Amino acid sequence: MQAKSDMHDHFESDEDSSGHDAFAVSAESAGQRLDRFLATHLSDISRTHVQGLIDDGRVLVDGSARKSSHRLEAGETVTVNIPPPPLPGVEAEDIPLAIIYEDADVAVVNKPAGMIVHPGAGADSGTLVAALLHRFGGGQGLSTVGGPLRPGIVHRIDKGTSGVLLIARTDMAHLKLVEDFRERRIEKTYLALLHGKLKGESGVVELPIARDLRRRSRMTARRREGREARTDWRLRLRLGSFSFIEAGLHTGRTHQIRVHFSALGCPVVGDTVYGAPRQERVGDELLPPLERNFLHAVRIAFVHPRSGKRIECRAPLPPELTAYLQGLGRAVKMAPGVIDAGLQEFL
Repeated sequence: MQAKSDMHDHFESDEDSSGHDAFAVSAESAGQRLDRFLATHLSDISRTHVQGLIDDGRVLVDGSARKSSHRLEAGETVTVNIPPPPLPGVEAEDIPLAIIYEDADVAVVNKPAGMIVHPGAGADSGTLVAALLHRFGGGQGLSTVGGPLRPGIVHRIDKGTSGVLLIARTDMAHLKLVEDFRERRIEKTYLALLHGKLKGESGVVELPIARDLRRRSRMTARRREGREARTDWRLRLRLGSFSFIEAGLHTGRTHQIRVHFSALGCPVVGDTVYGAPRQERVGDELLPPLERNFLHAVRIAFVHPRSGKRIECRAPLPPELTAYLQGLGRAVKMAPGVIDAGLQEFL
């Protein structure tokens, strides 16, 4: 992940990029109303917009503001100051947020499944960014490096994934955290329930990840020109033909865990995009649909950008995932105590 090279563009003022137009009033235009004169000369903007410019004092006749009804005289000069369109941004929304850690430079939140991190792909409301803007009092409480659509956002997790997300509240913190992500100094740990049996008790998946050329919303591990990606995993519980694992990311590619384990024939439970059935079956029993991916960012550890101290934050396994795992345990006839013991450190 890299910071945008044009980050300084976000600090330009309206006045620096305003458009100025000047028109001389000819003899033919003498006696014409100011608003009609401008509507004729500014054909690319609406009559309503023209009226707004006049009302805002952005239209001057020989250096003085006039009303829309002002009758022009030959030889007068009409000057128009047209402000640039506002930068795209996000409206703050009063959405509850689970804050795990917070100080003046950074915050760590526990994102629920179903929430998109920032606007895009048709999703303009209900995002984590909208909630952050409300929680931290607008853009002043978040870094600006990512631009108006991504204030504070240093990294992302998928809509269907829950768990810890690190937020930058100052530009200094943002730039330092971007560097730490790039140098792989930030530790990220996930919990996942996989459809299928992994071989062994632990392992490493090293498969390149690239955009799927047939389905552009997906990624794939089948293209040689993909970017390097590494996922370490450790088995925590084996439940019949399912594997409950802890996974550590050495790289942060899009959909990395989902793609890697799907490529092994063990897709994340609930992840129908990468090959999991909508409902899992154990023998003759059809389990209820999970309605999300069984993937949770349980831990993040990082060096604080200002103090240099190591900070570790955890997000407990959500109740719906705990309940699903317990239900699966009952379906495969596993003793309840085994499930409880396996989940103890994650609750």
